[in-house]
Amino acid sequence: MCGRYVMARAVGDLLAEFDAQLEEDVELPPSWNVAPTDEVPIVLERLIDDAAVRQLHVARWGLVPSWAKDPGIGSRMINARSESVLEKPAFRKAIQSRRCAVPADGYYEWKQGTGKAKQPYYVHPGNGTGLVFAGLYEWWKDPSKADGEPGRWLLSMSILTADTPPPGSESTVFGKLTALHDRVPLPMDRATMESWIDPQIDDAAFLVDMVRAHVKDVAGDWHVDSVGREVGNVRNNSPELIRPVEALF
Repeated sequence: MCGRYVMARAVGDLLAEFDAQLEEDVELPPSWNVAPTDEVPIVLERLIDDAAVRQLHVARWGLVPSWAKDPGIGSRMINARSESVLEKPAFRKAIQSRRCAVPADGYYEWKQGTGKAKQPYYVHPGNGTGLVFAGLYEWWKDPSKADGEPGRWLLSMSILTADTPPPGSESTVFGKLTALHDRVPLPMDRATMESWIDPQIDDAAFLVDMVRAHVKDVAGDWHVDSVGREVGNVRNNSPELIRPVEALF
């Protein structure tokens, strides 16, 4: 994880939910099959005139480090391992000052069967509300120029994951997710998110530990539903993808 997720809420709803502003108008159609390199909403805070301003931005899923020569590297950076994020060159700068929240309605995971068969599952909050993942973002400037114009800026992001359920979450739904995959995304409650995206907090190690420690509370009411295999094709994108079906195995 995390390789596919659902983000079907409207921009206006996200602005209200996260009390965020828009720096410029954006349009984001709902997606029930968000895939790597897709454009997705993220919530971050920036210091403007010494005050933290919360904004909603559109970023490409798959972090492109500022030093990358080609944005294609981002397709391999869709997740950041929380165990090593402080040391990895691709994430070392972002974890210190470019942390974001990644809104989602739920995400998909697959269980391997015999041969090539895989059963997809949809993981989501049981109360119908959305969730938010801990994320990192980065700005990358295209060094190429077109018609004499300077290269464009690309905003990209990555989702934090953990290799095992954090201590205390073994008996929760989160603990059961290890039967599907050996890595799990790290969700946040509102209080944790407030600290995670605060650009004035520079103790990254503390923040990573804090996110991991609160997972058991955030995921307490999550549901795991088996869904149809159509979600495996990125060209399929409709509400029917999250409709529960009988598991194959």
